[in-house]
Amino acid sequence: MDNWFKLKERGTTVSTEIIAGLTTFFTMVYIVIVNPGILSSTGMDFNGVFIATILASIVATLIMGLWSNYPIVLAPGMGLNAFFAYSVVSGYGASWQVALGAVFIAGILFVILSITSFRYMLLDAIPASLKHAITAGIGLFITTVGLQNSGIIIASESNLITIGNLASPMTYLTIIGLLITVVLMAYNVKGYLFIGMVITAILAWILGLFQMPSSIVSMPHGLATTAFQLDLSGVFSSGLYTIIFTFLLITLFDTTGTMLGVAEQAGLLNKDGKFPRSRGALLADAVGTTVGSLLGTSPTSAYIESSTGVAAGGRTGLTAVVVSVLLALTLFFSPIVSVISGIPAITSPALIIVGFFMISAISKIDWKELEEAFPAFLIIILVPLTHSIATGIGFGFIFYPVLKLLRGKGKEVHPIFYIFAVLFLIQLVFLDH
Repeated sequence: MDNWFKLKERGTTVSTEIIAGLTTFFTMVYIVIVNPGILSSTGMDFNGVFIATILASIVATLIMGLWSNYPIVLAPGMGLNAFFAYSVVSGYGASWQVALGAVFIAGILFVILSITSFRYMLLDAIPASLKHAITAGIGLFITTVGLQNSGIIIASESNLITIGNLASPMTYLTIIGLLITVVLMAYNVKGYLFIGMVITAILAWILGLFQMPSSIVSMPHGLATTAFQLDLSGVFSSGLYTIIFTFLLITLFDTTGTMLGVAEQAGLLNKDGKFPRSRGALLADAVGTTVGSLLGTSPTSAYIESSTGVAAGGRTGLTAVVVSVLLALTLFFSPIVSVISGIPAITSPALIIVGFFMISAISKIDWKELEEAFPAFLIIILVPLTHSIATGIGFGFIFYPVLKLLRGKGKEVHPIFYIFAVLFLIQLVFLDH
């Protein structure tokens, strides 16, 4: 084990890696509840998505741990699942089978990009200001979803949205759950999101908002309802080309940025700041996304929660392997997970808090440069207001090169980015109607 994971070389031990794995697991396990809850809103079977979520996470995380030897965990990404459910299916009117087809195609392209240097070329083509804007915009979008699901905000004919009935049991329990989770977060309690959900679930049960299932544990079942149900032909007949591009784009820099950040925190980057064994790490995400689409879930992404395991001493892929084992055990708890995920007050606080973390990316945008700031602003404001990540990104990607050209700075725009702008223009003007 020491030879494989290089435990002594990285100054760690088996016990330390196990503790790090436990820490990471409890900070990210909320996804096995939240992801099926979001995707089941499209008509997908909850149990199928639940199993697909776990299996895709295990596959990607094991590749990361055993091949690249990094303490980084991958699972279906927050934001990507919202884009899948609320933009592609609800917004574009595509079936969930077609949406899975788009994820599969993006995954295959992702695999190809990961074994070539073209991935880094694409990353370099996207300005940092727009990368940060997309992260912030998705954060607002996720928060909006949490607020709507819980009834804190509701639809309004005059103002689009307005405050909901805060006296509603589900709404005020959401607020209580949010407060509990934020307090846990303020005191640096490990696994605060998961613990907050558990406490809120207990309160919901006391208030009679749900009934405990007849059994807590059961054999995994339901995967056949989502596995291999993807519709590839529907992707092309529906003209969802920029949807594929958006899946690819978000996964591309979100995962890469997270991996670099966690690896830097663990002191695993080279002296020149480069990412060693990057091909295996990038392939882990690409393969996870592809496998996930075949099984029935949205794209995987590296989880920033991996940093909690690093803070607990995790330095090798053994941490990731421990998380994979723990995820496998959760396969047998679908009865209680399915009940909990159906209570908005339990899952909404997690969505709101994840959005809070993502919105902090706004501080990294240079607001003094108009041609950088205004396209970023359009992305941030239009993603939640249009309820479409692709639409928000599209407006930002179109305005950015136009403003650069008008300011005489067209050469600062990467040639590939002009192609991005044209693709989004075609999508927004000709294919969205």
